[in-house]
Amino acid sequence: MSYAFHVDLRGIVDLLSHHLYASPRVYVRELMQNAVDAITARRAGDPGAAGEIRIHPAESTRDGTLRVEDSGIGLTEAQVHELLATIGRSSKRDELGFARHEFLGQFGIGLLSCFLVADEIRVSTRAAGSPTVEWIGYADGRYELQVAPAERERAGQGTTVTLVPRRGEDHWLRRDAVIEIASQYGSMLPTPVYVGDKLITTGLAPWETDGAESPAARRARLTAYAEEVFGFAPFDVIDLAVPAAGLRGVAFVLPMPANPASRVAHRVYLKQMLLSEDIERLLPEWAFFVRCVVDTGELRPTASREALYEDALLDQVRESLGDSLRGWLTRLGRSDPRRLQAFLRVHHLGVKALAVHDDEMLRLVDHWWPFETNMGPLTLAEFRERYGIVRYTPSVDEFRQLAAVAAAQNIAVVNAGYVYDAQLAGRLPDLDPEIVTEVLAASDLATRLEPLDPDADLAVRPFLTLAQRTLDRLGVEVLVRAFEPASLPALHLLDGDTALVVDLRHGQEQADELWSSILGAFAQGRDDRPQLVFNYRNPLVRQAIAASDEELTTLAVEGLYVQALLLGHQPLRPADTAALNQSFLGLLARAMGGPR
Repeated sequence: MSYAFHVDLRGIVDLLSHHLYASPRVYVRELMQNAVDAITARRAGDPGAAGEIRIHPAESTRDGTLRVEDSGIGLTEAQVHELLATIGRSSKRDELGFARHEFLGQFGIGLLSCFLVADEIRVSTRAAGSPTVEWIGYADGRYELQVAPAERERAGQGTTVTLVPRRGEDHWLRRDAVIEIASQYGSMLPTPVYVGDKLITTGLAPWETDGAESPAARRARLTAYAEEVFGFAPFDVIDLAVPAAGLRGVAFVLPMPANPASRVAHRVYLKQMLLSEDIERLLPEWAFFVRCVVDTGELRPTASREALYEDALLDQVRESLGDSLRGWLTRLGRSDPRRLQAFLRVHHLGVKALAVHDDEMLRLVDHWWPFETNMGPLTLAEFRERYGIVRYTPSVDEFRQLAAVAAAQNIAVVNAGYVYDAQLAGRLPDLDPEIVTEVLAASDLATRLEPLDPDADLAVRPFLTLAQRTLDRLGVEVLVRAFEPASLPALHLLDGDTALVVDLRHGQEQADELWSSILGAFAQGRDDRPQLVFNYRNPLVRQAIAASDEELTTLAVEGLYVQALLLGHQPLRPADTAALNQSFLGLLARAMGGPR
């Protein structure tokens, strides 16, 4: 034996209010949605039928109720029985049960949202060739149905919904609240909507054009819209269209930098009814520099009609909108390079993020975005033209160490230490296999510095031995080379791999026995040490090499080591600070004739 479920309507309403709808305010949206669908259905059979929606708030009805009137298709008595008394059914479905895309409502529970603010819903409706039918639903699950008496017969086809407010919820039915909610959700509807005597539907939607409107006038209209809705005057406006999803819209380019980590929300309409002002993931993640307003006819909303359903069509829309933004950037590069450079100064992070995976955007960055180099700001294309090989450092600290010395040796280096830059430099051969790129590490530069001639090499050995003995406790390898600029006495070289090994050793010293053994396993077999390269061409270094006083030479070595650290923007460890103090105080005492 089979049985039918018994539905507790109060429990359903509680579920809607706490888990489906974000706020009771959605009841206005659902009533407008049903009215628009009724008018759409009527026009399907009678294209010339006029249509409008009138909402009479509590101040207009004089009895505390809210009344919504439409000139739509209306319902017969049988349809009222079938549709208003069965939760989940909708008149906007075809005979196979699939939602028909011409209509806004597709879940058959819109009228139930009215029970969020009302204890009683009254419906008076009349279909063509049928009498007026009256239906009254109560929050406890009961309903009444009758054919209206002659004195309450409707004059024309359509439907009137009247809400009797729930205790404590009557403020939702007042004029100011209804105008604010109806304007938010329904201002772009193609059907005129009135609250009392106030028309809340506006003129042209942002995604629409008027043949009589000049491009300048349209730009001014869209700029005013962006200022009102998003709070900024856009850098540019990009038209969007994805026919497969029935999507039209515009993207407003932010005139100020945007944080890539911040959430990006867009304004989305479904058949010109606002779905949400807070839709995320409409665009690819890299497109955080625009805010969009779009209208779609095919994307699926979730049951609450406050978000988009993640499916293959939304993925296709996301990809197509990304292509539109990519095309705008490419066209800007061809038609207005100066404006493109102005855009890149503000939004280079977004373009770089895209260029990591997109060859067309990589070409744009290659030709138009200036990178920091030790030869001055240059685009990668200009750098290749002047210096051939694209040598780059993968960190800012390494660039600071190497820039001046590399420039003095006529070695051009790109600073690729900022976000995405190293990935972009490494991807350049994807554009052209003949492009050569090379990572210049600190240890590589030491091999490019000029070695000493045999006589000089023999002369510096006593100094080199003393300097190495002095700096062994600080974990530094000492070299002597001849390089420019001669004014630089010493160069501290520390690449990324060596820095990792140094950090592991330092961690071993600070950790307990267990963690020390674990960290030691990572550094096992590695003897990498930072290098301190003394410049044989520097007069002060030559003096230190020639000095016969070992104590004085030791103090000079410690002082020059710490100075090289500071010039390379390296942090000072406690041992380095101790060496600085010892050198400074020792040299000061010697200068003042103190005890040795």
